[in-house]
Formats: sequence, structure tokens, C-alpha cells
Amino acid sequence: MKVRQALVEAERRLAEVPGQPRQDAELLMAAALGVSAGEMKLRHLDDPVPGAFDNFLRRRLAREPVAYIVGHAGFWTIELEVGPGVLIPRADSETLMEAAVDHFRGRAPSTMLDLGTGPGTLLLAALDQWPGARGFGVDRSAQALDYARRNADRLGMADRAEWRLGDWAEGLDGMFDLVLCNPPYIECDAPLDPDVVEWEPHGALFAGADGLDDYRRLAGQFGRLVAPGGVACVEIGQGQEDAVGELFAATAFTISSRKDLRGVTRCLVLRR
Repeated sequence: MKVRQALVEAERRLAEVPGQPRQDAELLMAAALGVSAGEMKLRHLDDPVPGAFDNFLRRRLAREPVAYIVGHAGFWTIELEVGPGVLIPRADSETLMEAAVDHFRGRAPSTMLDLGTGPGTLLLAALDQWPGARGFGVDRSAQALDYARRNADRLGMADRAEWRLGDWAEGLDGMFDLVLCNPPYIECDAPLDPDVVEWEPHGALFAGADGLDDYRRLAGQFGRLVAPGGVACVEIGQGQEDAVGELFAATAFTISSRKDLRGVTRCLVLRR
């Protein structure tokens, strides 16, 4: 069978799995071929189907996330290595980058902090955005930090990024121009797709009965982290703006919010 025929059949089979069947089929095929999806469509549609494709397709039909199967995910302007044990970067989180770019329009942050960095998602995107900056990435998962280090090395940013195993900002000294944070914010009993709940790390997803446990801790830490003139951009879940805003209301920040591309309030912006 040729690639173009296999894509049609794979799209048909993947229709039973929530997601984007055609896009998923193309990403899996491109990974099996070892090329980009664009190059596959330009040059490889009449190639024989590579042997790895059937295994990739079976894994996706078992609800394994595409990003884990192909081993990478795009975020902002960079491509990140991901796999079991790390939260997959999502387009919603790019709202934090948009808020940061708006805040520093016409200037650039020098120092940055990413709390709950995972595979380095927000910190490395920010370092790519501002090539003169340096930053810290903190995570409580050693496995996640291994991914972050590899991503920094591959992206040529290892000399500008430092990684620390820790529990949010506990024991961390200093102030930063930009603080980025995507904490867990899902209620423990919230229903989630099997693609998420059966594969991605629960420690990066769930935050107590109301999803606010980590915000309660972070609200007491941000005041000492953000430098004068700086900003903290914190991701929030749908419908959490008022509750999270109240937790930060006693802090010395000017607080606003920003919506993602779907119109959901996704980012709390704390300006010093």
C-alpha cells in the first residue's frame, strides 16, 4: 500500500477516536517516515508505507496521545521533546506568552522564572522570544527536568537556562522580570478524556477538590518573586478567574486577565 492510500484508511479508523483524524494520521505517518508532515505531502505520498506506521496507528487507537507517539510537540516558536511523565504543551498556554510579549513591548526581560516547567515549555519559549535573557525552570519531577535539559541542549539554550528540582518557589531567592506558571488546576473528580487521564502525569493536572490547591500556595510566593516593572503570567482553568483573582487580591499587583483563542479566560496577569 502507498502512503496516500494508508492515510485515507487511517483517517477512517481514527474517526472512532476523539480528535482530528486526518491530522493525527498525517503526523503519525510523517513520524514513521522520519520527515515533516509538509515534506511527506510534497514528496512521499507515493512511497510504500513504512513498517512503523501500523504500530503508531495501533497506539493511537488505544488512546495514547499523538505527541507521546511521535515524541515531540510544537509550542509557540519551538519544538519540544515530550513523552510519558511530562505534560504535553497545549496551545492554550501560549496565552501566557502573548500576555508577556504585550507587557514587554519595546523592551525585553533579562531574568525569567518558570514554575512547574515540565519539559521546559514556557521558559524555553520565552528564551527563544528574548535571546538576551536568562532563566530558571523549576519542577517537582526529576523526569520532567530531564526532558527540559535535553530540550535546552537541542535548542542551543543550555547556557541560558538553569533547572532546579523543587516545590514551586520554596527556597528560591531573587526577583525576576518575568514569572511564568502553569500549575495544576483541574478538580480531582473532573471527567477527562482517556487520552489525558490515562497517560499524562496526574501531578501536573489535578489540584484538590476545587482545583485551587496550588494557587493557594502560589499566591503567598509571587510577591517576593516579581521585580519592579515585571509581570507574572499564570494559567487558569475555565471559570476560575474570580476564584483565583480573589486569592491574589491581597497581593501588591495590578491584576488583569487574558483570553485564549477560544475566548476562554486563560491567563491571570499580575503586574508590579
